Amino acid sequence: MPNLKNAKKRVLVIKKKENENNKFAATMKNSIKKVEKAVASKDKEKAQDALKVAIKAIDKANAKGATKSNTAARNKSRLTKKVNSME
Repeated sequence: MPNLKNAKKRVLVIKKKENENNKFAATMKNSIKKVEKAVASKDKEKAQDALKVAIKAIDKANAKGATKSNTAARNKSRLTKKVNSME
């Protein structure tokens, strides 16, 4: 356990940031799963709507620092390819 006042504060701040990052990452992962589920059920309209929501969640997680830029770009690219390849 930290003894100094600023070290104690850092522990609290880090815990708060970790919770926020986990929230953004979880939202992103759930939206990605929804797109993949819609693609698996071959519902193109539902997949396109879910893709819009997922891209927004991915961008938000990236902007808040929960994910790295390349990870966000890779996820968006893969999801877009899956939705566009549907018939």
